[in-house]
Amino acid sequence: MPDAPARVVFTSGFSRRYTGGVTEFAITAKTLRGVIKEMDRLFPGLGFHLEEETTIAIDGELYEIDYMQPVKPGAEVFFIPKIEGG
Repeated sequence: MPDAPARVVFTSGFSRRYTGGVTEFAITAKTLRGVIKEMDRLFPGLGFHLEEETTIAIDGELYEIDYMQPVKPGAEVFFIPKIEGG
């Protein structure tokens, strides 16, 4: 499975706001930058919201936005809305 797509997942609240309620996508990309660019292509403007409003978990490990973070074939990329606090 050399180029199996990554499974990109959003929470239901985030997906209602930005993707018409769709919570899962199959995206083929080698890096987090590629995932974000492809999501922005599918939903223009979404890339900005992903960068500003989410933290990322790739296969269960949390990451800040690091565009060069590798995304392995078949990985799960979960965009988690940041919690606003004060």
